[in-house]
Amino acid sequence: MVAARDIDRDIGGDDMLADIRRIAESVPDPELVVVNVGDLGIIRDLRRDGHAVEIDVTPTYSACPATLAIELAIETAVAAQGHEARVRRVLAPAWTTDWITPAGRAKLKQAGIAPPSPRGDGNGGHDYFARPQVACPRCDSLDTTELSAFGATACKAQYRCLSCHEPFDYFKCL
Repeated sequence: MVAARDIDRDIGGDDMLADIRRIAESVPDPELVVVNVGDLGIIRDLRRDGHAVEIDVTPTYSACPATLAIELAIETAVAAQGHEARVRRVLAPAWTTDWITPAGRAKLKQAGIAPPSPRGDGNGGHDYFARPQVACPRCDSLDTTELSAFGATACKAQYRCLSCHEPFDYFKCL
């Protein structure tokens, strides 16, 4: 029988799990390379599993074409630092754009992508079909119009600012 302290010595204690989390969260999103998976908030949990670490990841949506690439990149990044890791896909609760960190929102805006509006209205409800008021990431004007509900990726819509006349992407609220 292996004592708990022996397992801690094999894969490290809480500090080691924190280091592995930092490694996993630093993996860039392959479709939105200006943010990493930590910025998106998709790393849900880490736990010891024998000599390995199991990392729970919730994709931004279940049909996201980048999901497998992200999972492999996380396992590869962690393995490159000498740790064995397995990624477990967790679909519930579903990911929400509310999980994007403030740093992630700032990175999106700096790259010219309008970050998503908060989902809730303060009363626990959200009208999914309502058109959000989207601020231009370049000049902050709210005088914008949607050009297309879909952009280069399914998670973005195309907008144009009527003040500065620049086109931009909006990371849709989920």
